[in-house]
Amino acid sequence: MDPREFPTKGNLIAAKNSLALAKQGYDLMDKKRNILIRELMDLIDEAKDIQEEIDTTFTRAYACLQRANIQHGISKVEELAYTVPIEDSIQIQTRSIMGTEIPHVKYDAHENQLTYAMDGTFESIDVAREAFRQVKDLTIKLSMVENAAYRLATSIKKTQKRANALKNITIPTYTGLVYKISNELEEKEREEFTRLKVIKRMKQKG
Repeated sequence: MDPREFPTKGNLIAAKNSLALAKQGYDLMDKKRNILIRELMDLIDEAKDIQEEIDTTFTRAYACLQRANIQHGISKVEELAYTVPIEDSIQIQTRSIMGTEIPHVKYDAHENQLTYAMDGTFESIDVAREAFRQVKDLTIKLSMVENAAYRLATSIKKTQKRANALKNITIPTYTGLVYKISNELEEKEREEFTRLKVIKRMKQKG
């Protein structure tokens, strides 16, 4: 027999305390899960909007590139493309949502930095460059949102498992233990009361 199941007042108090903690833990897990789910749903909506914007921007960017290729020639556009610096300014920071680390990407967009001389180029090059800059911005933003959504989904799954364990195992176990010990203690008290009544009756007869 598990020592915690012995029908003593100390074990009853301990079982009641454990039950209260389990219930409190379940409430916290449930609240955490609901908050994370709301955050995840917002991210899913945001990712959908960004993806739609990326699709539109990509289509426009490639149309601009095609126009630039026609006006300048593919070899000239390719030569200008090599002047674009490699993106190395990305920094990943994090913020916490209910203990879940969510990435936040920061980088220098170089919005006004020209990588080629404007003389001798058509406006189509500038338009294509700006369109692909927007594609880059949106892609970085989408990667951040999708990564955050993945981490939130993983955290929700873990939180759900813990909540289920508390609800379906821990709480019923301690509820049953409190009930069992309480009943056995009440039975002992009734037996003791009956025994004292018998002793009292015997003394009165004597």
